[in-house]
Amino acid sequence: MTLPAPGRATAGASDRPPDAHHVALVVLALVLGGVGIGVTEFVTMGLLPQIAEGVGVDIPTAGQVISAYAVGVVVGAPLISLGAARLPRRGVLVALMLVFALGNALTALAPGYGTLVAARVLAGLPHGAFFGLAALVAVALAPPGRGGRAVGTVMLGLPVAMVAGVPLGTWAGQALGWQVVYWAVAAVGLLTAVLVRVWVPVFPGDRRQSFRTELRAFGDLQFWLTLLVGAVGFGGMFAMYSYIAPLVEQVTGLDRSWVPVFLLVHGAFSVLGTWLGGRLGDWSVLRTLLLMGLLSAGSLLALWQTSRWPVPALVTLAVVAVSGSAWVIALQLRLMSVAGPARTLGAAMNHSSLNVANALGAYLGGLVIAAGHGLRAPSLVGAALSVGGLAILAVSVLLHRRSRRGEAQITSTSG
Repeated sequence: MTLPAPGRATAGASDRPPDAHHVALVVLALVLGGVGIGVTEFVTMGLLPQIAEGVGVDIPTAGQVISAYAVGVVVGAPLISLGAARLPRRGVLVALMLVFALGNALTALAPGYGTLVAARVLAGLPHGAFFGLAALVAVALAPPGRGGRAVGTVMLGLPVAMVAGVPLGTWAGQALGWQVVYWAVAAVGLLTAVLVRVWVPVFPGDRRQSFRTELRAFGDLQFWLTLLVGAVGFGGMFAMYSYIAPLVEQVTGLDRSWVPVFLLVHGAFSVLGTWLGGRLGDWSVLRTLLLMGLLSAGSLLALWQTSRWPVPALVTLAVVAVSGSAWVIALQLRLMSVAGPARTLGAAMNHSSLNVANALGAYLGGLVIAAGHGLRAPSLVGAALSVGGLAILAVSVLLHRRSRRGEAQITSTSG
């Protein structure tokens, strides 16, 4: 798979590419932003009982706060990316982190459920565009043939957040109040904006791009199929993970102090999955999507049974984490490939797709709980959604192979 090059980087007035040390600082700044985004997205799930109590609603209703953030991502990714294609990457990244910080500060200040939902939508708006532009910057700075590893590296912010930030944030939120976590995330957003401004080289916007050029990606069937794979298939993980705190407390039968431990295990193995996804992506994106999709469906189905016992539940959760995070990287690489010239839009829309999955999974998980099927039921919903994503992937692969055979026949005839 060949990834599109997003443009040449320059450092100030110099035309020389950044050296290895400078590249490491760029990656650090982008990963830090990803950590902040990962914490604000996932810590809500670990603090759901406390948030529900704080704003005076039940747990299924509080779960819609998760969906509100996802709506922000879904709306923000295409709108911001369409407007950002012609703008310098660094300036856009700084602006996105400032909006992100504001949204999280307003979350901490929210006096009730309605204002909390609105603040979460605002906090979600920069999510997809930030990761999309970060992926393009990473590919531009990567050696040839290592685009997948570069994308996997800058995407490490999400699993690092899950292995460290989310468990720590969950503990802090339980001990000091859930608002403290969102103030901390707002501070991370401000720090990231400063570091991006200082360390990230100048990436001039592509003046050849326009709304019309970017919008052409929406006319590609493979683009839509890949988005659907993420929106449906990855919804399986969110159906289960959105309700991990009450699952641990009420099904596994552990004290709430164990919730951060489960989040820590999920985060640690998500780091492994992200690393694995980048390397498998350089081998074969489509095969990686297939293998990780199968593993995700199987492990979610298994969790329906194993969630009743602490150690088996932790082991199964680790497998869910590896497969899910590797799947995310493969989806990112696939979209960057099929989007063609619309690289900014393609890079960002993966996160729009995944947050449709977030909203869909949280909604369906809450639906089966509210219907009286218990806290284990979201795992079954998750397995079914993963199978649905695999079915869409099968259609995409079939069309991909037919297209390649057609191109080969045309080449043979013309020759």
